[in-house]
Amino acid sequence: MNRLILLVLFAVLYQVHTVPLHTEEDEFLFKSWLSQYNKKYEINEYYQRLQIFLENKKKIEHHNAGNHKFSMGLNQFSDMTFAEFKKSYLLTEPQNCSATRGNHLSRNGPYPDMIDWRNKGHYVTDVKNQGPCGSCWTFSTTGCLESVTAIATGKLLQLAEQQLVDCAGAFNNHGCNGGLPSQAFEYIMYNKGLMTEEDYPYKAKDGECRFKPQLAAAFVKDVVNITKYDEMGMVDAVARLNPVSFAYEVTNDFMHYKDGVYTSNVCHNTTDMVNHAVLAVGYAQENGTPYWIVKNSWGTHWGINGYFYIERGKNMCGLAACSSYPLPLV
Repeated sequence: MNRLILLVLFAVLYQVHTVPLHTEEDEFLFKSWLSQYNKKYEINEYYQRLQIFLENKKKIEHHNAGNHKFSMGLNQFSDMTFAEFKKSYLLTEPQNCSATRGNHLSRNGPYPDMIDWRNKGHYVTDVKNQGPCGSCWTFSTTGCLESVTAIATGKLLQLAEQQLVDCAGAFNNHGCNGGLPSQAFEYIMYNKGLMTEEDYPYKAKDGECRFKPQLAAAFVKDVVNITKYDEMGMVDAVARLNPVSFAYEVTNDFMHYKDGVYTSNVCHNTTDMVNHAVLAVGYAQENGTPYWIVKNSWGTHWGINGYFYIERGKNMCGLAACSSYPLPLV
């Protein structure tokens, strides 16, 4: 009997020490967050996610108490570890991303102090949401082609990311496991067109190619690559011509970005480490820090209504490693 009592006591003590401690306030906050993002978990995973959520919250509060150019906040990724986030949302294939000598011809300026293509006309589509699929490269591609086509024709289309996920594999793209805008533009050029989102809806997963040439709505005449690490070439293109696709490296603090000018001293600035593709729609400066205005593909609840600012002029996180844009065929 004594042995049985000892075993029961041991089990109780073990449970006390292995169930993480949290307050009622912590749990109320987590339940409110779950409700906001329409998430539900079974009891075991619930407590696992609660702990991750509280660790992320602590990290966010620690960052925001420091002296930084950007702030962090809770968002739809706040119950995920960075490893989980990386696996679901970032490029997992190593991307051989560079144009050693690009074919973009820069002029010598002068350039305006700021530019935002969202304010120049109906040239930028609304922020989209890639979901748990490493298809950011397709959203960077469609965003750029949507804009250059609208600038050329006055007509803003919603183009099909899913066609690129399903059909662009022959151009060294890998669906939900990654790809590059420059290679996607090549696919569209040789494939003779990209369908609209309405005709080829997004599924956030790999599928069979269902491209119908007769429904192609946007076309590429040529692909323009900006020379590797030539960030002033990017400024030239965005100031004079159109938004520009680029790739860079996301590290764990970026998933919690809320607002301000993102800077990092832990990310790399080389071509071999990029893991996310986005769209530069303009640039400006804040308190003396120049930055890019960037359209992301994680929905409007993330960042600044789906956008972020990242420091300009320092090849921050490799953002000048492989930038490109298409010339539309209209």
